[in-house]
Amino acid sequence: MTVVTVARTREELCEARAALDDGDVAVVMTMGALHDGHATLIHRARQTHAHVVVTIFLNPLQFGPKEDLSRYPRTFDADLAICTEAGVDLVFAPTPDVIYPDGDPGVRISAGPLGDVLEGQARPGHFDGMLTVVGKLMHLTRCTSAYFGQKDAQQLVLIRRMVRDLDFPVRVVAVPTVREADGLAMSSRNTYLTQSDREIALTLSAALAAGAAAATEGPSAIRRAARAVLVREPLVLADYLVLVHPETLDDVPEWFRGEALLAVAARVGTTRLIDNVPVLVGPGGGALEIFSADRLDG
Repeated sequence: MTVVTVARTREELCEARAALDDGDVAVVMTMGALHDGHATLIHRARQTHAHVVVTIFLNPLQFGPKEDLSRYPRTFDADLAICTEAGVDLVFAPTPDVIYPDGDPGVRISAGPLGDVLEGQARPGHFDGMLTVVGKLMHLTRCTSAYFGQKDAQQLVLIRRMVRDLDFPVRVVAVPTVREADGLAMSSRNTYLTQSDREIALTLSAALAAGAAAATEGPSAIRRAARAVLVREPLVLADYLVLVHPETLDDVPEWFRGEALLAVAARVGTTRLIDNVPVLVGPGGGALEIFSADRLDG
């Protein structure tokens, strides 16, 4: 098995990136604590690209003052093993002073109004920090494509918008959410859940499935079916349950027919979880793995 090259400084990254003689390079950006969801992103990238770079960087700009950065799991040796098994060419694992050599950046990429709703309302400034580091990592890795999971749907919407609005020469590829056998969406934050919390957390995916099953009946029926499941579990403290347009994130009206995003965020125990499912609203509707527009991205 080939040993993965690990770069920790900009100089090491530049040298290792130059050794990838083919210009076709995909990047999978992570904050570490890798799981099968990340491995799926890597495998998808590996199918169509000559080289795959994985970044492992716990970005402090994405954590608010009430969020415990120190609590986030750090499992670098296990992460490296996953990257090795998946055939990654290069892992870039910098420290914050490498990414932000002058301290917190004075200039950041703004998520705009799309970053103020849903997750942005609960986590002010989160998406500005996310877009800033994604933009920097796209430049530093000189990638041609970047792979992201559908589970972080709002993040995906904003990255696509940044790439389009700011003319980044990068193709953004969405990969369907990877779930545990019981339906729980894979997330590094799942490690925070106790066994009882984990069983309660299944309410989120069950609510989404119920909503998607009512897709042929229209938006009100979708919301009603999903909410009925969610409210049956009093230990799930919901932040939101919405059916929104997949690009504008606006609530879809009752007459709407087409592709929409059914998304939920809730606190289970001490852990805040998010999940979503793309749905086709109207005749022949139901859950989608990915939005049809994404087929253009591969």
